Amino acid sequence: MQYAELQVSSNFSFLRGASHPQELVNAANEYRHHAIALTDRNTLSGIVLAHSTLKKVKELRTRFIVGCRLDLKNGESLLCYPTTRKAYGNLTRLLTLGRRRASKGECCLELADVADYAEGQHFILPFPQVLTKSARTHIQCCANLFRGNIHLALTNSCRGDDKQWIRTVARFAASSAIPIVITNDVLCHEPGRKMLQDVVTCIREKCTLTEAGFRLHANAERHLKPPQVMVQLFAEWPEALEATIEIADRCRFSLDEFRYEYPEEIITSGMTAFDDLQARAFAGAKIRYPDGVPEAFTKQIHHELKLIAECEYAPYFLTVHEIVKFAKEHKILCQGRGSAANSVICYCLGITEADPVKCGLLFERFISSVRNEPPDIDVDFEHERREEVIQHIYAKYGRERAGLTATVVHYRRRRVIREVGKVLELANDTPRERKELAVRLMNQLVGFPRHLSQHVGGFVIARGRLDELVPIENARMPDRTVIQWEKDDIDELGMMKVDVLGLGMLSAIRRAFELLEHHYEKELTLATIPQEDPTVYAMLQNADSIGVFQVESRAQQSMLPRLKPKTFYDLVIEVAIVRPGPIQGDMVHPYLKRREGKERVEYPSPELKAVLEKTLGVPLFQEQAMQIAIIGANFTPDEADELRRSLATFRHVGTIQLLEKRFLEGMRSNGYPDDFAERCFNQIKGFGTYGFPEAHAISFANLVYVSAWIKCHHADVFLAALLNSQPMGFYAPAQLVRDAREHGIEIRPIDVNHSYWETTLEPIENSSLHAVRLGLHMVAGLPEREAQSLVAVRGCGYSTPAEIARRAGCSRRALDRLAQADAFSSLSIGRRQALWKTSALNGKIPPLFAAADLFDDPKADLPSTTASQEVLADYLASGLTLREHPLTFLRTRLKRKRVITAAELKKTSAGKAVLVAGLVLFRQHPQTAKETIFLTIEDETGAANLIVWKHVHEKHHDAVYHGKLLACWGIVQREGQVLHVVARHVWDWSAQLKYLDPQDGTPALPVRSRDFR
Repeated sequence: MQYAELQVSSNFSFLRGASHPQELVNAANEYRHHAIALTDRNTLSGIVLAHSTLKKVKELRTRFIVGCRLDLKNGESLLCYPTTRKAYGNLTRLLTLGRRRASKGECCLELADVADYAEGQHFILPFPQVLTKSARTHIQCCANLFRGNIHLALTNSCRGDDKQWIRTVARFAASSAIPIVITNDVLCHEPGRKMLQDVVTCIREKCTLTEAGFRLHANAERHLKPPQVMVQLFAEWPEALEATIEIADRCRFSLDEFRYEYPEEIITSGMTAFDDLQARAFAGAKIRYPDGVPEAFTKQIHHELKLIAECEYAPYFLTVHEIVKFAKEHKILCQGRGSAANSVICYCLGITEADPVKCGLLFERFISSVRNEPPDIDVDFEHERREEVIQHIYAKYGRERAGLTATVVHYRRRRVIREVGKVLELANDTPRERKELAVRLMNQLVGFPRHLSQHVGGFVIARGRLDELVPIENARMPDRTVIQWEKDDIDELGMMKVDVLGLGMLSAIRRAFELLEHHYEKELTLATIPQEDPTVYAMLQNADSIGVFQVESRAQQSMLPRLKPKTFYDLVIEVAIVRPGPIQGDMVHPYLKRREGKERVEYPSPELKAVLEKTLGVPLFQEQAMQIAIIGANFTPDEADELRRSLATFRHVGTIQLLEKRFLEGMRSNGYPDDFAERCFNQIKGFGTYGFPEAHAISFANLVYVSAWIKCHHADVFLAALLNSQPMGFYAPAQLVRDAREHGIEIRPIDVNHSYWETTLEPIENSSLHAVRLGLHMVAGLPEREAQSLVAVRGCGYSTPAEIARRAGCSRRALDRLAQADAFSSLSIGRRQALWKTSALNGKIPPLFAAADLFDDPKADLPSTTASQEVLADYLASGLTLREHPLTFLRTRLKRKRVITAAELKKTSAGKAVLVAGLVLFRQHPQTAKETIFLTIEDETGAANLIVWKHVHEKHHDAVYHGKLLACWGIVQREGQVLHVVARHVWDWSAQLKYLDPQDGTPALPVRSRDFR
């Protein structure tokens, strides 16, 4: 006899189900179930995974049914199954209603809501454990509301008394004229998952296994069972078994019926989407090439338009163009990146800024008729103004038509260890068997979905109601709504996604452009920055890149003097090469040796030379990996794309082994040696961790060059723009300011009579440069509203703190913050004297006393502050100082210990043992570094980079991981201009900071390092 399982909870019923949707549907197919329905609680998050898994099964024996368990506000539940496409839309709108009226992760539905959206639905009432008065009332109410479209479930939990209770429930159903149906209320695909199901129950209930008691299920029977077992269990109710097939056959809706449609209001009236796109593309080409569009460029436009027409993607491009157009009209800097940079259409529309024809990029990497999947355009916007773009999308299309893509947050090993350890009460004396059990459970739990979060910026926009395609719920952030599917789900269903991303450097560049226009009368854009400037490349070759986009990290600064970029494409390689992909694929050293002429550039065949020539025979980009597979191993474009995907996502674990065999056999059949084929595949596997598409690297390299040009030619503008765009980048304001001063930029302190909210530029007499005046935004704890009020009524300036309170209405707290930041220096009032004066003030002085100086105390005889106290106060108030570096006050003591400075280190020859010390700026532990930790420390003369091998940081763990002021004895390592100290011993000297001045006893300096990011 056939059987369909209609009540199944996957692990998308968070912390309830103990199996993945894929495991459940595969098991059902193996058991030859007539159908299987996924009924997770108030969510459809797992249905695409289940649907796509069965589509890939070679011998399909089981049909997938979309379902959902509706947990109502009154504590009762209903299983809901849409029978048609329209009914599915009703279900998604119902879930959206419940989710939108509740906080994130919750759903608030009443039975009346279900009745409003009941058309086309079939319902099953879960098997009642008790028949209380309220339970009977609920069942009768549902029977009356959904007559003819409802069944009552019978479930056998095999606890000994089930048969009698099932008979009681069946008699009640008959008396209520409700037909019965069999379900097993499945929580896992096999009985072996019972222990994991107990663990997730304990995590949900916040208890240990010994405390769980009756919260755990009595046995392992809540697993997917073969039809013959279910027939034996319910032989007494054959009509209920037959009902599973009847209900399954009624529910004919399939996700294959989806017909996603692009928005159409962005199309110019009276035109088709394609004609509109074509007109905009050629208009944009004339703007890009005002002196005439090159023939090759025009040819590429026609080629792309033809493919876009075949795939019917024109509305997608128009939608993205509308978003970018909005940003530009509102002066929000933006730039497309990723594979979209392969497209001349995107370049013509102003979405991307790199000319793909000049760069020789392949459009088919972006769109392919063979792949039959929608394109994916990522656009970066200024991080501070991205929310304006997001709210514009919501306003234009409505909440029911637009939503952010979800991201499934999965259990990672560290959290799993913590959670399972708590549940099992693991300790040092825990028996070995229990520990081994814990490890097995931990391995099973890793990768389980934990909750839904919002994608960083992936928007889905539909022509009709998006909430009839997928439920929409509230995000944690206000004014944000999220769909219940993630990126892979919408890709599977062919839905359009636009990534609206935030990038701090764009905020900084936009501010820099505004400062250049205001102070230097230069009107620049991303497209009009002077190109291929030798002085910019000379600066980068010297690793002078603090603050420059993407190339400011320790690893990038070490690479720049070796790579010696001279052209824009060198920057493209610089961006791509310092990534886990090329590093793990052993591509970095071969490329550098060939570039430096230390190794001959060779190509395995003329065909592969065309693919690898730009990168000297070493594959650095995803596109090259795909081309090697196509040309060298006879992969089809589809297979090459599958290879790329399998290297890039955890969902394809296991596929890679099959593709490796296919790759090696293909290379061998084309006459390539086995060792070369294996080396190629190992290099390609490196991209599985992180390999850049070439187009993505080009987009980022464009911002590298722009930010480097600004720093090179206008270091004053560069600093002001970076400070006003914090938090962003690799370096704290203190290091940015120090770097600017080393470049000859005058930095002026925060001052109530000269500073604005943001950092500004001030002219310097007889100089082409400007001084940088630090802004009031640098003062810790100063409210922007009060600072803006201070600036607005400042006029010709203030003469006393009382006058600021009188005229600007600044609070005592705000005035204290200004005093602590030493912002009254133009009033000839020191920090302590200012704090003394502000202590008598408390907000706006009444008008009656406005003209009087009643609140101006005479100068008190306060003790003067020491230099080290001033430095400490600067760090506390604004995170930096324009006075002496803290280590200046310790230098005498450090010299006695024979500690050399960073400046002296630069002059030290390789192989020499040295002792260095400094404040920790960064701690890094790259996954490609084989458990090596990299530290950057700073003293008053500069920075030093330390390499700490595993055995050293294990021996000096506390110092390496937690010290603020470190001393390191080690060996100098040099390679060209790149210098490191390989640590042998590391000491934590942080206690020295308590006594920057031994006679003063200054408290510990509040320095903060950037650790492991």
